[in-house]
Amino acid sequence: MKIAPLADVKARLSAYLDQCAAEGPVVITRNGKAVAVLLAPEDDADLERLVLARSPRFRALLDKSRQSIKAGKGISRDAFWKAVKARAKTRRGKKE
Repeated sequence: MKIAPLADVKARLSAYLDQCAAEGPVVITRNGKAVAVLLAPEDDADLERLVLARSPRFRALLDKSRQSIKAGKGISRDAFWKAVKARAKTRRGKKE
């Protein structure tokens, strides 16, 4: 992992993009403090995971779900996948 000042990254962004793809993340600093991380996703799924991990809305949804499970309001894994399959089947029926 490399650490680079913002001014240098702005001046040589293309080079830093190539570098983070080859060598890993680049921590970008402003006045000596980390302000951002430049990383190259491996694929679309990796990009989606990165975006969701930083999404306040998604994190709130996960927190709400965890609280519901702790309160005994969760469903079993089998029941969950059964509901997913039923919902997908219903949606397919509407499209046809």
